[in-house]
Amino acid sequence: MAVTLKEVAERAGVSRSAVSRTFTDGASVSGKMRRKVEKAARDLGYSPNALASSLTTGRTKLIGLVSNNFHNPIFLEVFDLFTRALQDRGLRPLLVNLTDETDPANSVRMLRQYSVDGVVVASSTLPPGFSKSFRDAGVPVVHSFGRHTSNPQVHVVGIDNVECGRMAARTLIARGYKNVAFMGGPQDATSTQDRLRGFVSEMETRPDIQVSYTFATAYSFEAGRKEMSKLIASGPAQAYFCGDDVLSIGALSAVEESGLNVPDDIGIIGLNDMEMARWENIDLTTIRQPIQQIVNSSIELVVAMLDEPDRYPEARLFPCSIVERGTLREFPVSQLETKTG
Repeated sequence: MAVTLKEVAERAGVSRSAVSRTFTDGASVSGKMRRKVEKAARDLGYSPNALASSLTTGRTKLIGLVSNNFHNPIFLEVFDLFTRALQDRGLRPLLVNLTDETDPANSVRMLRQYSVDGVVVASSTLPPGFSKSFRDAGVPVVHSFGRHTSNPQVHVVGIDNVECGRMAARTLIARGYKNVAFMGGPQDATSTQDRLRGFVSEMETRPDIQVSYTFATAYSFEAGRKEMSKLIASGPAQAYFCGDDVLSIGALSAVEESGLNVPDDIGIIGLNDMEMARWENIDLTTIRQPIQQIVNSSIELVVAMLDEPDRYPEARLFPCSIVERGTLREFPVSQLETKTG
């Protein structure tokens, strides 16, 4: 049988309300009283009931962690970082799978039923209006990996996907490719739209380079593999910005199966720098997204909103960087001379 609050009170020789205050954040209790109660609790093996505590404090310490793409291995890293960081702060993550969900009303209704103290929407594909629905319902919310804007309606923490598209384009230009393409995720995903926009805008400065674009049905290995197989059958470009590491790895599989070679026949650059991208048999050139910093900043904001729920929305933007590995051909000699000179 679980040890009760009453038993701890009797062991410590104090009232039950004194025990309750000892285990309630912010409650007033003397140091001497706290030591007596904590010793009695240790001796008896007592753990305070979190649900009962929430009735006293009005807080459940539950933070809804919402995402809609569990096919992408990058989110295993994201959830690992989020759950551990929340637990380290005494908060409890409530994981919500929104795969194929487009109506935020259902998600808002469910999370309000659990009386969450706040919500983190961890998605690079959901539109800003999805997160705003939580704010409109009075639930503190942060959109991690969300679409960057200078005038956000909710807190947004992430990267500039348009600039990432430009970075990929500049990288392919520097390698001397004359026929390049963008292979993005779902066409209606905000991250796909922004990465394509940046890629095309940078390529517009180079009319001597042929540019095309196409879309996979999802940010997944199989979708990337299927789309690249179609492209190879119809005549591939020299190099692709795949817009995501998992798409890139699927594309690598299709190239290998076709008998072509990366990077000799087709060059590939991804985005995220997830753990698999660093594996020796993959060795993916990619754009590194600073996931750890984004997660830490998101949690900092959601914790701050627990005390200041009407905090004015802000956008926090983190820079990305190119990670050179083995899926693009070497720089032309003229470029190497410039880099070493």
